[in-house]
Amino acid sequence: MLITGAQVLVQVLLEQQVDVIFGYPGGSVIPIYDELYKAQDRIYHCTTSHEQGAAHAADGYARVTGKAGVVVATSGPGATNLVTGIANAYLDSVPMVAITGNVACALIGRDSFQEVDITGVTMPITKHNYIVKDVNQLAATLRKAFKLAISGRPGPVLVDIPKDVQTDTVEYEPRPPVTRNNGLKADPKDIENALALIAQAERPFIYAGGGVVSSDAGQELLELAEALDCPVGTSMMGRTAMPHSHPRNLGMTGMHGAYAASKVLSMSDLIIAVGARFSDRATGNKQAYSLGHTVLHIDIDPAEIGKNIKEDCAVVGDVKHVLRQLLDKGVRRKPGDWYEQVARVQEAPDNHLHMPEEELNPQTAIRAVRARLQDDDVIATDVGQHQLWTAQYYAFEKPRTLVTSGGLGAMGFGLGAAIGACFGRGKKRTVLFTSDGSFHMNLAEMATAASNDLPLLVVLLNNQALGMVRQWQTLFYECRYSNTTLRRKTDFAALADAFGARGFRAHDLKSLNEALDQALALNTPTLIDVMIDSDAKVLPMIPPGGTINDIIMKG
Repeated sequence: MLITGAQVLVQVLLEQQVDVIFGYPGGSVIPIYDELYKAQDRIYHCTTSHEQGAAHAADGYARVTGKAGVVVATSGPGATNLVTGIANAYLDSVPMVAITGNVACALIGRDSFQEVDITGVTMPITKHNYIVKDVNQLAATLRKAFKLAISGRPGPVLVDIPKDVQTDTVEYEPRPPVTRNNGLKADPKDIENALALIAQAERPFIYAGGGVVSSDAGQELLELAEALDCPVGTSMMGRTAMPHSHPRNLGMTGMHGAYAASKVLSMSDLIIAVGARFSDRATGNKQAYSLGHTVLHIDIDPAEIGKNIKEDCAVVGDVKHVLRQLLDKGVRRKPGDWYEQVARVQEAPDNHLHMPEEELNPQTAIRAVRARLQDDDVIATDVGQHQLWTAQYYAFEKPRTLVTSGGLGAMGFGLGAAIGACFGRGKKRTVLFTSDGSFHMNLAEMATAASNDLPLLVVLLNNQALGMVRQWQTLFYECRYSNTTLRRKTDFAALADAFGARGFRAHDLKSLNEALDQALALNTPTLIDVMIDSDAKVLPMIPPGGTINDIIMKG
């Protein structure tokens, strides 16, 4: 049948079983939005307050569903407003398809109104991007975009569609939805080398990253830990790879990781890195990190092998499949008292840092929220101290229940991402932990949550400061608080009310518990402004470039 390019886009979205998209209309995408209007009974379009919020929403949707999130924006400023969200998805390996409009082909390169070379702008932060100048290529290109976004190491793909291509006509033939290509299968020789390396180890330590979550390899990870009788530590992105309550889970490693996780890693003789990229915040001093250890690196992306930490053995392949191959081959380590050594570290006083339980502080606030939620409820965060407190204190039991900005560390990510996650879970209760600094960046998305009547709870840990930078200024810059004491007069509870949500304020544990009970009884967007000490710190902390021997346990 002969249809327009805009109709082709909508048909391909339906073909790929897309049910929700996020975006903001504009002049260069009017034909697309006209077709979305006609298809509104099959594709729900969530109109955000800003294109960046739409990109973060598509990101959050993708993280909880494993499907590609879809975002649409107009040309020029609409497209450039997506850049932070696209970069965030790229650095955290999140599948996303970004659709942008552009001026007509004849106007490209002439400094036309709202014209930007968005493919050039986003080239470094996408797996691939396309500008489609021939409507005959549109359907095939869109299908390529979806397949590329979800295949191998996931990531964002952008398709730029000039306005005349949206109105040109073409014969369209339906196709089945694309399927994920897991990439190259692991080399059998690499599997054998990995088995031999593990067999020589007496003290293996499994370091699990976000790749375990994205490949749905949690069960295989548990089986490997049991087979090797060894501990597991995670990156922040891998925080939900293993249930918090599992006895082999020592928690997050790295700069703000649990003491036991970082200490035990330093005592190991073999680091088995699974779907992790050894970022600077995870390793500290890279030379010291692997000193005295052998390193086995398992990852789907060959570019990660040896990029940050030199490996002794590498297996390139989908994490789930590689772990299953190792398990099926009867993976074993040398016998010994490794787990007895681990238990002694877990019992050490340094592994039991607690803030006062009778006071309102980040730990008691986060645990009060956790006590009221189900294991499969999704938690989103913005970026800063609250993000790390959440990673430390929230007991995650199920995979894909933490939505956070790991690689880019984008303040303002959380609210849009929480909205997308809420849609991805069928409008099930979603909680955002944020702070006054991060929330201020994209707080207009509260209007999106209210307009869509989402059951979204925002827990705003308000220290009236840019807390993480302030913490560094305290520890490393002799308390010179340059521009981190905000002194803003924003009334967040009243602001929530103004947006059509419900606002509460908590100054102590009693008022927090009362506010939580009231907020969670509602099935609408709510915000609780939780007042905390501006000098509360995220501890433990290994200083940048440091090791476990430099760990800071007290502020």
